[in-house]
Amino acid sequence: MIDTLGSFFYALFHYPFLQMALLAGLLASIAGGVIGSYVVAKRIVFIGGSIAHSVLGGMGLFLFLRRTYNFTFLSPLMGALVFAIICAFIFGWVRMKFRQREDSIIAAIWVSGMAIGVIFIALTPGQNVELTNFLFGNILWTSSKDIYLLIALNLFVVITTLVCHRQFLAITFDEDQAYLQKIPVQRYYFLLLVLVGVTVVLLIQVIGAILVIAMLSLPAATANLYVRKLSGMIFLAVIISWIYTLLGTYLSFTLNWPPGATIALVATAGYLLSLIGANKKPAKEKTSRGQLNGVQ
Repeated sequence: MIDTLGSFFYALFHYPFLQMALLAGLLASIAGGVIGSYVVAKRIVFIGGSIAHSVLGGMGLFLFLRRTYNFTFLSPLMGALVFAIICAFIFGWVRMKFRQREDSIIAAIWVSGMAIGVIFIALTPGQNVELTNFLFGNILWTSSKDIYLLIALNLFVVITTLVCHRQFLAITFDEDQAYLQKIPVQRYYFLLLVLVGVTVVLLIQVIGAILVIAMLSLPAATANLYVRKLSGMIFLAVIISWIYTLLGTYLSFTLNWPPGATIALVATAGYLLSLIGANKKPAKEKTSRGQLNGVQ
């Protein structure tokens, strides 16, 4: 154990690619913990999963344009960001305009996005190894350009949530009461979905589109077992996400496992262990913890 830990820290201080990978994971964990808390509290986890899978369409399209028409400035990550925002707006518009059931909209966005991606991937010449890394996650490929993009997206997510926290709080727990308080619910619901989309793109850089739902929901779900206030849940979720990322990166290095999948497994194990520990608490303590009451 000590030898492997020493080897990990040696590699961390001597190999820039491992430093960049860990930095990418820690940066993505910030937005994941913040937005994941709203997602868990509002119970829209599968919306994040739908957006995460639908961005395959943007990845495939942008990769096709870059390879076929030599648009070198386009990247699969940019395509994922564009499609994530588009899908968030479509989801919000259909739900608000037609009052359709959320599960039906989730299925439609999920399937159509992946179908578009599969078509463009089939039309794209050459090998698609780069796209595979975005699907299954490979933070060891992180570049300085990716870090700058992660920082910019993180700033957007954090600043927006700081400014709009009270409004998000209102629509998360009681939309009818928010209407009575004359809060523009549709506008802030759209904005929250856009932030979910941006966060999905951040997490894709770490664990890939297929496993993104793990880091979007599990750190926040773990934090929800121990705190009552949403603000406390957000703070604790970021800390827990950092722990999952650090431990997952270490285990990935030690066991030679894929980094994204390892981080997702660590998050799952951490949540299950926390759930078991929370259920062993006395009944009185359970009633005072683990359930958000909507207080800031």
